[in-house]
Amino acid sequence: MADPSPAIETMENRWMRAWVAGDSRELKALIARDFSLLVASKPAMILDRRSWLEAAGKRWVCKSFRFRDLYARRIGALAVFSSQIELTSTLDGKDWSGAIWVTDLWRKRRIGGWKMVHRALSRVEDDGEVPAAIGKLQLWR
Repeated sequence: MADPSPAIETMENRWMRAWVAGDSRELKALIARDFSLLVASKPAMILDRRSWLEAAGKRWVCKSFRFRDLYARRIGALAVFSSQIELTSTLDGKDWSGAIWVTDLWRKRRIGGWKMVHRALSRVEDDGEVPAAIGKLQLWR
């Protein structure tokens, strides 16, 4: 089984550059239809694909990023990617910068190749405004 690290790391960089650029077309191309994003806040909040695509680059803006401590592992048709990311970002205009631990799950399909299925951002937020702000991004409510 081939090492997925180079391909996954390339797609991770594409994902992050697309977020910085506010390029929803590129983000859409990289994520699966059943994509979800989990933010480790108190309480934890989830965004579905539609909510994430609508918020990325508009209400949740990333200005810069830097990966550290990259890890990728393939498990059958899945690959797990984890890294610390230093982000400069805002959420509804409020600073949301700092070190974030990200864990992504990618699924490889015969047609379409690798697609991100799930992203978990593991920065426990004590700020009670963050879960409310994430909740406002959820379009299904």
